[in-house]
Amino acid sequence: MSGTEHSIAFGSYSAIVTARGGALRELQYQGRHLVVTFGPDGGIPDYRGVICAPWPNRLADGTYSYGDRSFRADINEPERGTALHGLLTGADWDVLEHSTDAITLAGNVQASAAYPSGLEVCVTYRLSDDGLHSMVRTRNTGTQTAPYGLCPHPYLVAGTSPLDHWTMELPAREFLAVSADRLLPEGIHPVEGHEFDFRTPRPLGTIKIDHAFTGIIRGEHGLAAVRVLDPAGTGVELEWDGTWPWVQVHTADKPSGKDRLGLAVEPMTCPPDAFNSGTDLVHLAPGESHEAGWTIRALS
Repeated sequence: MSGTEHSIAFGSYSAIVTARGGALRELQYQGRHLVVTFGPDGGIPDYRGVICAPWPNRLADGTYSYGDRSFRADINEPERGTALHGLLTGADWDVLEHSTDAITLAGNVQASAAYPSGLEVCVTYRLSDDGLHSMVRTRNTGTQTAPYGLCPHPYLVAGTSPLDHWTMELPAREFLAVSADRLLPEGIHPVEGHEFDFRTPRPLGTIKIDHAFTGIIRGEHGLAAVRVLDPAGTGVELEWDGTWPWVQVHTADKPSGKDRLGLAVEPMTCPPDAFNSGTDLVHLAPGESHEAGWTIRALS
């Protein structure tokens, strides 16, 4: 185990977290993988397991205005001309605390031409008998109010069968249509009568999804969950609270290479390109904090 990744364990669960991107590299239950993993060396493919802040998903042209200023972030998705998943996915986060069953890491955003203020973004991963509980707490450490959004980026694994055979339950009434070329927002539509309606569990089949969903249907204590089951009887769910009004779901389709390895399920505090639309954007004043949590657990 290198110094850039760290293990935690509790009962039947174990996990590996990397300093790079504050990412969840591995999560297992009784030796079964619950997320798509990646190697200990080199980069993180497909943003697997990273923490996306201070914006999730795509920022069109990498540009936005906030207050009376204009900002420009580096384009890291050149084929679509977008700045994808914020400013911390390639950074090395610092370990603040580490015990046998929990770890907290911190990434720092600096005020720059890409962002108006400093942020400290802390993620805690904690294992229990009930799965992996994660929490991000972000504090504005600068002198300017700043726009803010967040999402984790795990790819769930239901079992050993191909993704096409998995059954998904997605408690969302609406989805965000996106442009075919750049995957940028074009409007919200109901899932009723659409192939994206998974409010009642059904097999994924060959459907391709890379969309944000909203109109989340919540149960007890305001919680919602995406559940994915393998025909063999294993499964996994990701549960989140009312802090996240959106969830991105992606069937990990690749034109070449390793296709449909897992199902990306990404609770989001705001939709794609929210720095330009303003939809569900958090406005963090100096000294103010924001926190949001989620849980991944095995199903059987």
